Amino acid sequence: MTKDLVFAAIATALPGGASPAPTATMPASKNEETLMSELSRRAFIKSGVTTAAATTLFSAGAFELRANPLGLPIGCQTWPVRDGIAKDFPGSIKQLAAAGFQNIELCSPVGYDDSGFGGLAKYKGSELRTMLNDWGVSCFSSHFGIDELRKDQASRIAWAQDLGLKQMIVPSLDGPKNPTLDDVKRAADEYNKMGENAAKAGIQQGLHNEGFELSHVNGKRTYDLLIELLDPKLVKFQFQISTISDGYDAAEYFMKYPGRFFSMHVQGWSAPTKKIVAVGQDTLDWKKIFTAAKTGGVENYFVEMNFDLMKASVPYLRNLQV
Repeated sequence: MTKDLVFAAIATALPGGASPAPTATMPASKNEETLMSELSRRAFIKSGVTTAAATTLFSAGAFELRANPLGLPIGCQTWPVRDGIAKDFPGSIKQLAAAGFQNIELCSPVGYDDSGFGGLAKYKGSELRTMLNDWGVSCFSSHFGIDELRKDQASRIAWAQDLGLKQMIVPSLDGPKNPTLDDVKRAADEYNKMGENAAKAGIQQGLHNEGFELSHVNGKRTYDLLIELLDPKLVKFQFQISTISDGYDAAEYFMKYPGRFFSMHVQGWSAPTKKIVAVGQDTLDWKKIFTAAKTGGVENYFVEMNFDLMKASVPYLRNLQV
């Protein structure tokens, strides 16, 4: 919900439709106190809004005003802390929450069983969801290996539903290193069917861009071919910002293919040193990227670097106004 909708909804509850004119810097509790002082119980009842609903509505608006950029909570991918997850799952997640991350993106304990996530298989999806919430983070997205979906997509969808996931993403379709156009078409057809199965379960299937997706066919990028061949309703894309190192510009893709993306992995990139660095300490134009991301359809993002760089990126993202 946007802040304009929040204020508009509150204004209709005020006598005569007056606006409470809250400010972004005023604490939610002070705003609510001002608002309630202006509302009579009779006017409030006439508006059809309960006190609890108004409080919830305004709190949501206040949260969004504090969350930047694009009002999106700061998320992180758990792959960089996989060793910690294997040794101390609760401690690793609590460390991410303490660093300022509100959402995490997991990796499937089946497809990533040998990469630090296998130990999560002992938990039911619902148990994981409860634990993560208790530790201060939410999880609605996870990466899966394409092979595990080929073998038993139904069971992976069931696990995702139990966990409360809204996004199931594969890092790559794992096609050949030097594909033909037919190779790309076959990969797209297979993944469209997977996307259809996920959609029936209320889950959005997504595709990252690594390896196969960065190859070329007759001088054309495989990634662009996949965007053309994959059904826009069944498959959305998660853009890897660090692929700028291979010439893939996030802002250009978001503007070229409106609405085809729903997520991105965020890394800072230094053009002079050609190294991954903390967001805000790099040479990328993040205001431009996030502005374009809105056109691209991006609904969430996950910082993905080593823990120190991820943590160092949080203050910049908190203050970035887009």
